[in-house]
Parts: sequence; C-alpha cells; structure tokens
Amino acid sequence: MTAHPPRLVIEDATIGYDQRTIAERLSLEIPDGSFTAIIGPNGCGKSTLLRALARVLTPSTGRVLLDGKAITQYGSKEVARRMGLLPQTSLAPDGIRVADLVARGRSPYQSLFQQWRSSDEQAVAEALEATRLTELSGRLVDELSGGQRQRVWVAMLLAQQTGIMLLDEPTTFLDIAHQYELLELLRTFHDEGKTLVAVLHDLDQAARYADHLVVMRDGSVVTSGPPAEVVTAELVQEVFGLPCIVAPDPVTGTPTVVPLDPRSVVR
Repeated sequence: MTAHPPRLVIEDATIGYDQRTIAERLSLEIPDGSFTAIIGPNGCGKSTLLRALARVLTPSTGRVLLDGKAITQYGSKEVARRMGLLPQTSLAPDGIRVADLVARGRSPYQSLFQQWRSSDEQAVAEALEATRLTELSGRLVDELSGGQRQRVWVAMLLAQQTGIMLLDEPTTFLDIAHQYELLELLRTFHDEGKTLVAVLHDLDQAARYADHLVVMRDGSVVTSGPPAEVVTAELVQEVFGLPCIVAPDPVTGTPTVVPLDPRSVVR
C-alpha cells in the first residue's frame, strides 16, 4: 500500500518579522492524525513556525504545502475550510453571546449566494456540545471564566469542521485545573481523527497528551518523534539548560521531567 504524503509540510523556509529572521531553511512534516506539540525555550521560534503553517506569515524563501499544494495558491476561505487556527490571544467583541461567537467558525462556508443553512446550525450545536457549552450558549462571553472562554474559542475552531487544528499556546493564562481540562478536550478531538498542532510550554503536559513532539531551539528543529524517544535528560539539558532526570509519570507512564537540585550538580 502506498503511503499518502502528509497534509501539512513546511519546506526549506526562512521566516521572520520585518527585517528580523527567526528561522532559516526550516523543514518539517506534520504526521497526519497526530497530536503534535511544538516545544522549546522562549523565543526559539515555536509560534513563528505555527503562524507560517497557518499562512499568517509568508516565508521569504521556501514554502508551506497543504494537501500537496503550496498554501499560497489557495484562497483564504479554502484554507479555512481545510485548517483552523486558534491564535495566542483572542479578543471577543463586546456584548457577544457564546453561540454567536461559535457561529463565526462557519464564516468560511458563507458567501453572498450561500447564507446560513441547517448544516451550519448543526455544526455549531455539535461544537457547543463537544465543548460542554450548550447550557452556556446564551451567556455573554464577557461573563465567563477564563477556562470557559477558552473553550468557546475552541468551539469556534471546532465549528469550522477542519481536519487540521492549529493552537498557539492554548493553555496560557489558564490555571492548572483548566489547563488539564482543555488538554483532555483536545485529546478527545485527536481521538476522533483530527490532526492537532499545538505550541505548548509545559514539557510534562506535552509528553502526556501529544503523540509527536517537535523540539525547537534558536529557530531550528533539534529533533522530533514520539515523547518516549524525544524527552531525555540529555535533551532537556541541551535545549533548556536544565539538569534533570526523566522518569515515567506514575499515572500515564509518559516521560516526566524532574529537575535536579542545582546544589547537587557537579559542574
């Protein structure tokens, strides 16, 4: 059987902002059906890579391929029907209700000649149910807690009904309980067959929920692969400068990082 090429690929790309280059000659394939977590120290280019994959940033050299074609060859709505993005910071319009914000996820399917349909209504209802927001659908987004608001944004992304979901630091600003609640929700989407790519800061959470890790440093991919193969004490020391041991999580068996007492480290 012939393997299908990955749906999302970045090839030999140079990306950055204005005159500042963040990454050069960056190449990466996102495994189809994976929950891929991009990890690395602050400022290493994680979010920049994700924005390039999402076509928010255009590489100055190289290209991003979506379904075998350069992503620049698609119209914006066509990209949004294939791939959705949850940015690092999202601001809801004042006075908007939960269901109305989630309904904005259907905008890629709307046009002057094709307005709101029963299929759009169903997609919103399913997204609200999947994120446990049905009972809050009439509430103002401004009235919700931080964890609830983040679920609304995820519901809007889910309502797009794309096979690929990109999430830029989705757990930032959430307390630890809501972080795990959101990651459990994302794992549910992955189990249903969606390809997820998320920028995460917490190594233990990344190893616990993702099945594919991409480790970055200084704008380059250091390594990638399954968490059990990627997360080692040597890698954590090399990439993060943190002396540690890596031990199995007592609940999941996934790698967990245990920092060493700096006073006990021989230098």
